[in-house]
Amino acid sequence: MKVKKGLGIVLSLLSTVSFAQKAIPQLGKSPVKEVIAAMTLDEKLNIIRGTGMSASAGTGPVAGSISGKVQGAAGSTYAIPRLGIPSIILADGPAGLRIDSTRANDPKRYYATAFPIGTALASSWNTELVKKVGKAMGNEVREYGVDILLAPGMNIQRNPLCGRNFEYYSEDPVVTGNIAAAMVAGIQSNGVGTSIKHFAVNNQESNRNNVNAVVSQRALREIYLKGFEIAVKKAAPWTVMSSYNKINGTYASENGDLLSSILKKEWGYKGFVMTDWFAGRNYAAQVKAENDMLMPGRKSEYRQIKEAIDNKVLSEAVLDRNIERILNIILKSPAFKQYKYTNQPNLKEHAAVTREAAAEGMVLLKNENNTLPLKTGKIALLGNASYDLFVGGTGSGEVYKAYSVSLLDGLRRAGFQTDKKLSDGYKTYIAEEKLKQPKRTNILQTLKPVTEKTLSGEELTALAQNSDLALITIGRNAGEGSDREVEGQYYFNTEELNLIEKTSKAFHAVGKKVVVVLNIDGLVDIAHWRNSVDAILIAWLPGQEAGNSIADILCGKVNPSGHLAATIPINYSDVPSAKSFPGVPAERPDSAVYNEGVYVGYRYYNTFNVQPAYEFGYGLSYTNFTISDIKANSTFAKGMTVTVNVKNIGKVPGKEVVQLYLSAPAKTMDKPERELKAFAKTKLLQPGEIQKITFALNANDLASFDSKRSAWIAEAGKYTIKIGNSSRNIQQTKTFNLNQELVVEKVNNVLAPQSYISEAKSNQ
Repeated sequence: MKVKKGLGIVLSLLSTVSFAQKAIPQLGKSPVKEVIAAMTLDEKLNIIRGTGMSASAGTGPVAGSISGKVQGAAGSTYAIPRLGIPSIILADGPAGLRIDSTRANDPKRYYATAFPIGTALASSWNTELVKKVGKAMGNEVREYGVDILLAPGMNIQRNPLCGRNFEYYSEDPVVTGNIAAAMVAGIQSNGVGTSIKHFAVNNQESNRNNVNAVVSQRALREIYLKGFEIAVKKAAPWTVMSSYNKINGTYASENGDLLSSILKKEWGYKGFVMTDWFAGRNYAAQVKAENDMLMPGRKSEYRQIKEAIDNKVLSEAVLDRNIERILNIILKSPAFKQYKYTNQPNLKEHAAVTREAAAEGMVLLKNENNTLPLKTGKIALLGNASYDLFVGGTGSGEVYKAYSVSLLDGLRRAGFQTDKKLSDGYKTYIAEEKLKQPKRTNILQTLKPVTEKTLSGEELTALAQNSDLALITIGRNAGEGSDREVEGQYYFNTEELNLIEKTSKAFHAVGKKVVVVLNIDGLVDIAHWRNSVDAILIAWLPGQEAGNSIADILCGKVNPSGHLAATIPINYSDVPSAKSFPGVPAERPDSAVYNEGVYVGYRYYNTFNVQPAYEFGYGLSYTNFTISDIKANSTFAKGMTVTVNVKNIGKVPGKEVVQLYLSAPAKTMDKPERELKAFAKTKLLQPGEIQKITFALNANDLASFDSKRSAWIAEAGKYTIKIGNSSRNIQQTKTFNLNQELVVEKVNNVLAPQSYISEAKSNQ
């Protein structure tokens, strides 16, 4: 009897073990909550953190290396094989995938495409084109075995000196949000994810890890959060990256008002939030604030969060909530679906996309007497950047590309002749000067331009006699980790000004023209030298096909159709944030007070009658357009449809950017004189061709944020629709009435600034 009883116990135990093994939940086969319930506390504490990051040789800690799968990726998540949970890979970047091109014991090269910077894409004002770029970018993400691209960057260009403006889109949240939504949609069409960043108010690099951005509730809602809201609601990015800085006293990654109350509750966001790399201080507070994942992962996070749970400061249920969001995204990932990535994206096809996108984002600022497009002939190609173009920024926005095309090569391929002695002299000079520069040891170090080569008056006179035209390229580069300087970076230095002035004098003396191409990361001064030259083209940082894209515009193969997504002032001192950027103390600011309120960019210039050098939305073409026949209701009901006709009245095909602004009643709140509410880009219109453009306005478009009522309010009264091709060139207007005030949305009363923001600014 004892033997039988013992045998029964053994069989029962074996049966229990067998049943337990079979009953272990598996991600994708069992409900997510059951998978979480099966996790140990150790597993939970690991999956809410990245797996850490090791430095690639010589490039510093930002360039992570995920061993075994994707060299040079920025991070990965913790795998739990027993529950069917794989590790997913995250990689930079906003202008193309940033991974290492070399791998240990492998002779092959794994290049990615360097696409145009964010500012260049936004300057196209073409959401379909941006989506096309995103689709190409996402293909490389997928085929190189990455699951989530840490992009796009979409902070507001509050001040032209921000070092990462090149990654960002615009001074305006409507442009920012819609361009970002198009990029997210394009990337995610490949079955990979994005991480829109940096949420929020990361508008400077100076002391970005600690600075306290002090902003009114209204400015937050209308300017700094609105673009994110548009992208979240239109494109549903898989993840959101919280920013380094504090917002009104609390680190963004520890700010439940921002991440829970606004992002997840008000906007209904379903993805997960991750920190920027090594952000924040209080890890338990990050978890509690619904910052779901801490990146790239540190041992100290495990200890502190476990202590908070042991001490009942944090409940395990909070971990479960965050983990559920993480797992819901992992379920979508190529890693979970065991996608067999090829390491062979179609780089040739993507090069064609970047060439097209770069050209469409270039902005023609000046074209006296039809200097452009150029006819075939001999060009005196001047300026270091003509031979050594900057194609992208530094930091997490860098891309390891197979090649880049110089302007010299682009022009030669387009059929232009150049002076060989001049080009050889530049190449030798640049090579020698670069040898004198210290070696770059960290990807946060910007690539400083070589001092401009100096040419004598005699040399310039000889070039003018023997060339048909002078073309000067001025280059600028910036990157993550530092902001730009006013002198020498925003304003041109002595060598650059001398090159422009002396060249113009020599060439104009013999009746020949001078063109300046700006190969720049962000806005620069133009007002103080523009009268010396005949044409000015902003080429931005155009990506690896740079020289070809610029040549396409210069020779007329592509008609310029880019428009400015930020205002270029006459003087830096005209910028509304000039006196408060980057904060106090200036060297390492503790706080940055956004005392301009909602009056950022054109909202300020138009409202307070400050004349810019070139207004927001401005851009020239080789043809001309009219905007006519506006139609809209005279009274606003639940919504409104607005139509206009756009006609190409010139002699060559071209595209036009159509911008709809709205002026609203200002009875209870200060209001900008006009605000962009919608935009569209026409197709390529043939001479004489007409296209009807349709815009839809809804109650949200009429509303401003009233911080006293914590609500979006559309005031009763007369509204004026203003449609044109820039913020100051309005060609059609239409008024309508709102018969009674609308409380469009009541929201949480959160993110109030500290008391030292004056009451006058609190509702601005």
